[in-house]
Amino acid sequence: MKIVEERRETPVWEQVDVLVVGSGPAGVSAAICAAREGVSVMLLEQSGNVGGIATEGLMSHWTGNTEGGFYDEILERSADAAQMRKVIDPERLKTILLEMLEEAGVKLLLYTFACAPVMEGNKIKGVIAENKTGRGAVLGKIVVDASGDGDIAARAGVPYYIGRETDGKMQPATIMFKVAGVDVERGVFPGGFEEHLAIPAGDIQKLGEEHLPSPAGHVLLYRSTLPGIVTCNMTNCTDIDGTKAEDLTRATVVCRKQMESIVHFLREYVPGFENCYLISSASLIGIRETRHFKGEAVITREDILEARVFDDWVVTKAHFNFDVHNMTGNGLDETGVQKNFQQKKGYTIPYGCFVPLEVDNLYLAGRNISGTHMAHSNYRVMPICANMGQAVGVAAAICVKEGTVPRELSAATVQRRLIESGVQV
Repeated sequence: MKIVEERRETPVWEQVDVLVVGSGPAGVSAAICAAREGVSVMLLEQSGNVGGIATEGLMSHWTGNTEGGFYDEILERSADAAQMRKVIDPERLKTILLEMLEEAGVKLLLYTFACAPVMEGNKIKGVIAENKTGRGAVLGKIVVDASGDGDIAARAGVPYYIGRETDGKMQPATIMFKVAGVDVERGVFPGGFEEHLAIPAGDIQKLGEEHLPSPAGHVLLYRSTLPGIVTCNMTNCTDIDGTKAEDLTRATVVCRKQMESIVHFLREYVPGFENCYLISSASLIGIRETRHFKGEAVITREDILEARVFDDWVVTKAHFNFDVHNMTGNGLDETGVQKNFQQKKGYTIPYGCFVPLEVDNLYLAGRNISGTHMAHSNYRVMPICANMGQAVGVAAAICVKEGTVPRELSAATVQRRLIESGVQV
């Protein structure tokens, strides 16, 4: 059965030079960096805070060894102490990012869902958005889709595939949470699936596999900025398509039901956690992988392993590992490599990965850029996404000033401006 809606006129709420959808590390960086270039910018976010997984997702730390770019500025502004520079204080970060947006002059609209593109032929002209005020349009000369899943790009007609190329499977979903009451002096903190720490009861990862409810089973624990409080990356839900509301709902239920068992496990087996208790959990579920869009260029696993420096680079000094979570259970997928990842030099990402095929006036930023499943497992992390946002924000502003479209903009022009702002190859 279908309901036929009445034809309606949609008011235009705003007209700006650059419109950014999604305020995770990629989106907030794109908005700030575009506004600093002297163009008008609006940022739309469906939740009540900016920062995405870094804040609403309660992420423990900035992952990897990425250097330079806007990511470094975020660290400088948000870190309380040099020794905990990469550890995230989500409450502090929420406010810092809001301050940075205000300083740059970005127009911000929270609690607003961007639900459809405004198209003119193959050109995107803005988006239709809905919130408590009602339904309206925000128009932009350049639109940046930093929504993670690329909802606007998909509805605009950009070609994509979902998940792993061979079978469409996607990495599992997680809800991060924090426990208090930890004796951190006695505590142990395995930070990766390959860290099989010995504790009195045995191998900590094997104990997790034996005693935690499937598909949970790994033990990942991280210090926080607060005394006695630890961030847990241990809930797990497989076979989830993060582009479907029903799957997001199921993942939320599954992950939340695992938390009590995880806390009980920590009390029973892990030194220093004998008196721990749950104090907070993420309001945004962590979706690692959905759509991979097709762009003018594609970054691959081989590009990363070769530490390739592209002639048309716009992101530099990116560094992480192949963080592929098990598609069918807990722990690391057989294709993943964390502790034993050998490429230490970092890599670059070419301009064409941010320019989608078939739709003009649109940029991609974040985990939705053009790359393979394996490459994505590396570049999807927040520090790299923040520097993607910087590159795209600068490029979008140049497009506005030069009256051109992303597909026709020279990467060299973007490179020059990035170098002037301190980015190094």
